Amino acid sequence: MKKLLLLAGLFCFGCNNDTLPQAAASPTAQGESTTLEGTVAERIDVEGYTYLRLTTAQGDTWTAVPTNPVALGTAVKIANPMPMEHFHSKSLNRTFDVILFGSIIEPSDAPVAKQPAPKVARATGADACTVAELYRDKAKLKDKTVSVRGAVVKVSSGILGHNWLHLVDGSQEKDLVVTTTQEAKMGEEITIQGVVHLDKDLGSGYRFDVLVEDAKITRS
Repeated sequence: MKKLLLLAGLFCFGCNNDTLPQAAASPTAQGESTTLEGTVAERIDVEGYTYLRLTTAQGDTWTAVPTNPVALGTAVKIANPMPMEHFHSKSLNRTFDVILFGSIIEPSDAPVAKQPAPKVARATGADACTVAELYRDKAKLKDKTVSVRGAVVKVSSGILGHNWLHLVDGSQEKDLVVTTTQEAKMGEEITIQGVVHLDKDLGSGYRFDVLVEDAKITRS
C-alpha cells in the first residue's frame, strides 16, 4: 500500500510541475533500504514539493518530498526512497543525475544545534535598515522602499514568476522573505532593494507578516 501511495504521489508530482521519465531506473543500493538518513544541506521549494540536498554517510544525495518546512542543518529520515535517473525538473530547469523520491517521516533522534545567523554588515544609503529594524518599524516602512544586506539561507525558485529568498543578517533570529526576478545562491551575501508589504496572504497557507517584493539585487 505504501508503494502504491508513493507511486500516486510521484505521478501527481509530474502532473503539477515536472515531467517524469518514461521508466524508473533500477533500484540502487540506497533505494533498497527502507529509509534514508541525512542532514539537510540545501533546500529548494517548488509548488507542492521540496527538493532537499542531504549530506549522508555515502555522500550528498538529492531527494524530493512533499512540501516540508524542514530547516537547514536538520537530520531527517526519508521513507521508502525511490531512485530515478536523469530526472528533469521543469520548475527548476534542471536535470538530476539521480534523485530519490520519498517523504520525511521524522527527524533523527540526535538533536541538531541551530546555527547562529551570520553577522552581515549593514546596507548603506538613506533607505538602509537591518532585518530587526525592518520588523520593528514595519508600520512606518509599509509600502516604502528599503535596502537590506543579508546572507541567503533559503532559495525557492520559479514560484509565481519570482524567486523567493530568505535573508538573515545576525540582527535577530527571524529571517526576511524577499521576492525577485534575479538569482542568488545559498550562503551568498547580497544587498536587496525592494518595497515593503505587510500581511501578504497568497493563499494555500502562505501568509507573510512582512514581505519585500520585486527586489533588485546588488553585490559588493
